[in-house]
Amino acid sequence: MLAALMALVACNNKPADAPATAEGNEVNNEIVENDTTTQEMKQQNMQEVQAFLKECNAFFIATVDGDQPHVRPFGVSEIIDGRLYIMTGKVKDVYKQMAANGKFEICAMKPSGSEWLRICGTLVNDETLSVKEEFLNRNEGLKSMYKADDDNMAVLYITNGSARFCSFAAPERKVQF
Repeated sequence: MLAALMALVACNNKPADAPATAEGNEVNNEIVENDTTTQEMKQQNMQEVQAFLKECNAFFIATVDGDQPHVRPFGVSEIIDGRLYIMTGKVKDVYKQMAANGKFEICAMKPSGSEWLRICGTLVNDETLSVKEEFLNRNEGLKSMYKADDDNMAVLYITNGSARFCSFAAPERKVQF
Protein backbone atom coordinates (compact mmCIF):
# COMPACT_ATOMS: atom_id res chain seq x y z
CA MET A 1 0.00 0.00 0.00
CA LEU A 2 2.81 2.41 0.90
CA ALA A 3 4.55 1.69 -2.39
CA ALA A 4 1.32 2.37 -4.26
CA LEU A 5 0.84 5.68 -2.45
CA MET A 6 4.44 6.69 -3.19
CA ALA A 7 3.89 5.83 -6.84
CA LEU A 8 0.72 7.93 -6.88
CA VAL A 9 2.56 10.90 -5.37
CA ALA A 10 5.31 10.49 -7.95
CA CYS A 11 2.71 10.42 -10.76
CA ASN A 12 0.94 13.47 -9.38
CA ASN A 13 4.20 15.43 -9.16
CA LYS A 14 4.71 15.37 -12.95
CA PRO A 15 5.05 18.74 -14.69
CA ALA A 16 1.73 20.25 -15.73
CA ASP A 17 2.50 19.65 -19.44
CA ALA A 18 3.34 15.96 -18.92
CA PRO A 19 0.76 13.69 -20.55
CA ALA A 20 -1.26 11.19 -18.54
CA THR A 21 -0.07 7.65 -19.06
CA ALA A 22 -1.67 4.25 -18.85
CA GLU A 23 0.87 3.46 -16.13
CA GLY A 24 -0.54 6.28 -13.99
CA ASN A 25 -4.04 4.88 -14.43
CA GLU A 26 -2.83 1.43 -13.42
CA VAL A 27 -1.41 2.89 -10.22
CA ASN A 28 -4.71 4.61 -9.52
CA ASN A 29 -6.63 1.41 -10.23
CA GLU A 30 -4.28 -0.53 -7.96
CA ILE A 31 -4.98 1.92 -5.14
CA VAL A 32 -8.72 1.58 -5.65
CA GLU A 33 -8.38 -2.21 -5.63
CA ASN A 34 -6.20 -2.06 -2.50
CA ASP A 35 -8.74 0.20 -0.75
CA THR A 36 -11.52 -2.21 -1.73
CA THR A 37 -9.45 -5.16 -0.57
CA THR A 38 -8.68 -3.38 2.70
CA GLN A 39 -12.38 -2.69 3.29
CA GLU A 40 -13.28 -6.29 2.50
CA MET A 41 -10.56 -7.51 4.88
CA LYS A 42 -11.82 -5.18 7.63
CA GLN A 43 -15.35 -6.55 7.15
CA GLN A 44 -14.05 -10.13 7.36
CA ASN A 45 -12.09 -9.23 10.49
CA MET A 46 -15.19 -7.65 12.02
CA GLN A 47 -17.19 -10.80 11.30
CA GLU A 48 -14.49 -12.93 12.93
CA VAL A 49 -14.49 -10.68 16.01
CA GLN A 50 -18.30 -10.85 16.17
CA ALA A 51 -18.29 -14.66 15.89
CA PHE A 52 -15.76 -14.86 18.74
CA LEU A 53 -17.89 -12.59 20.96
CA LYS A 54 -21.00 -14.66 20.21
CA GLU A 55 -19.19 -17.87 21.12
CA CYS A 56 -18.12 -16.38 24.45
CA ASN A 57 -21.70 -15.38 25.36
CA ALA A 58 -20.37 -12.65 27.67
CA PHE A 59 -17.55 -10.18 27.31
CA PHE A 60 -16.16 -7.51 29.59
CA ILE A 61 -15.83 -3.88 28.63
CA ALA A 62 -13.47 -1.46 30.36
CA THR A 63 -14.21 2.26 30.54
CA VAL A 64 -12.80 5.05 32.68
CA ASP A 65 -14.33 7.61 35.02
CA GLY A 66 -11.65 10.22 35.53
CA ASP A 67 -8.63 8.14 36.49
CA GLN A 68 -10.65 5.16 37.76
CA PRO A 69 -11.14 2.19 35.41
CA HIS A 70 -14.42 0.27 35.48
CA VAL A 71 -15.11 -3.16 33.98
CA ARG A 72 -18.57 -4.62 33.30
CA PRO A 73 -20.03 -7.68 31.62
CA PHE A 74 -21.92 -7.27 28.36
CA GLY A 75 -23.75 -9.96 26.45
CA VAL A 76 -24.83 -8.59 23.10
CA SER A 77 -23.13 -7.26 20.01
CA GLU A 78 -24.33 -7.09 16.42
CA ILE A 79 -23.02 -6.17 13.00
CA ILE A 80 -25.55 -3.83 11.39
CA ASP A 81 -24.90 -1.88 8.20
CA GLY A 82 -21.22 -2.83 8.23
CA ARG A 83 -20.58 -1.66 11.82
CA LEU A 84 -20.03 -3.63 15.01
CA TYR A 85 -22.40 -2.40 17.72
CA ILE A 86 -22.85 -2.91 21.42
CA MET A 87 -25.87 -1.73 23.39
CA THR A 88 -26.58 -0.30 26.84
CA GLY A 89 -28.93 2.09 28.61
CA LYS A 90 -28.30 5.83 28.70
CA VAL A 91 -29.21 5.99 32.40
CA LYS A 92 -26.30 3.69 33.30
CA ASP A 93 -22.92 4.96 34.47
CA VAL A 94 -21.21 2.92 31.75
CA TYR A 95 -23.00 4.95 29.06
CA LYS A 96 -22.08 8.22 30.76
CA GLN A 97 -18.44 7.11 30.83
CA MET A 98 -18.57 6.10 27.16
CA ALA A 99 -20.13 9.45 26.25
CA ALA A 100 -17.40 11.33 28.11
CA ASN A 101 -14.56 9.20 26.69
CA GLY A 102 -15.33 6.83 23.83
CA LYS A 103 -12.08 4.88 24.20
CA PHE A 104 -12.63 1.38 25.55
CA GLU A 105 -11.25 -2.11 25.74
CA ILE A 106 -13.15 -5.40 25.59
CA CYS A 107 -11.86 -8.74 26.81
CA ALA A 108 -13.64 -12.02 26.05
CA MET A 109 -12.62 -15.60 26.79
CA LYS A 110 -13.98 -18.70 25.10
CA PRO A 111 -15.56 -21.31 27.39
CA SER A 112 -12.48 -23.53 26.91
CA GLY A 113 -10.42 -20.92 28.77
CA SER A 114 -7.52 -21.27 26.37
CA GLU A 115 -8.42 -18.54 23.83
CA TRP A 116 -9.25 -14.92 24.46
CA LEU A 117 -9.78 -11.72 22.53
CA ARG A 118 -8.92 -8.12 23.34
CA ILE A 119 -10.58 -5.33 21.38
CA CYS A 120 -9.90 -1.62 21.54
CA GLY A 121 -11.09 1.40 19.63
CA THR A 122 -13.56 4.21 20.06
CA LEU A 123 -17.31 3.94 20.61
CA VAL A 124 -19.68 6.25 18.75
CA ASN A 125 -23.33 6.63 19.77
CA ASP A 126 -25.83 6.04 16.93
CA GLU A 127 -29.35 7.43 17.30
CA THR A 128 -30.64 5.86 14.06
CA LEU A 129 -34.05 4.38 14.88
CA SER A 130 -33.76 1.60 12.27
CA VAL A 131 -30.45 0.43 13.78
CA LYS A 132 -32.00 0.31 17.27
CA GLU A 133 -35.00 -1.60 15.93
CA GLU A 134 -32.75 -4.11 14.14
CA PHE A 135 -30.67 -4.59 17.29
CA LEU A 136 -33.83 -5.35 19.30
CA ASN A 137 -35.18 -7.67 16.60
CA ARG A 138 -31.98 -9.72 16.81
CA ASN A 139 -32.08 -9.75 20.63
CA GLU A 140 -35.70 -10.40 21.57
CA GLY A 141 -34.89 -10.66 25.30
CA LEU A 142 -34.01 -6.97 25.40
CA LYS A 143 -37.47 -5.90 24.24
CA SER A 144 -38.82 -6.22 27.79
CA MET A 145 -36.26 -3.62 28.97
CA TYR A 146 -35.80 -1.29 26.00
CA LYS A 147 -37.74 0.29 23.17
CA ALA A 148 -36.03 1.69 20.09
CA ASP A 149 -37.65 5.09 20.67
CA ASP A 150 -37.52 5.20 24.50
CA ASP A 151 -34.65 7.72 24.72
CA ASN A 152 -32.83 5.27 26.98
CA MET A 153 -31.56 2.66 24.54
CA ALA A 154 -28.04 3.44 23.33
CA VAL A 155 -26.41 1.58 20.47
CA LEU A 156 -22.75 2.37 19.98
CA TYR A 157 -20.51 1.25 17.14
CA ILE A 158 -16.77 0.69 17.16
CA THR A 159 -14.49 2.89 15.07
CA ASN A 160 -10.75 2.40 14.62
CA GLY A 161 -11.21 -1.11 15.98
CA SER A 162 -8.32 -3.45 16.52
CA ALA A 163 -8.45 -6.93 17.96
CA ARG A 164 -5.84 -9.26 19.37
CA PHE A 165 -6.62 -12.97 19.20
CA CYS A 166 -4.67 -14.71 21.94
CA SER A 167 -4.18 -18.34 22.87
CA PHE A 168 -2.02 -20.52 25.08
CA ALA A 169 -1.43 -22.74 22.04
CA ALA A 170 -0.77 -20.26 19.20
CA PRO A 171 0.98 -16.95 18.58
CA GLU A 172 -1.03 -13.77 19.06
CA ARG A 173 -2.73 -12.43 15.93
CA LYS A 174 -3.77 -8.80 15.43
CA VAL A 175 -6.45 -7.51 13.07
CA GLN A 176 -7.99 -4.14 12.24
CA PHE A 177 -11.65 -3.51 11.56
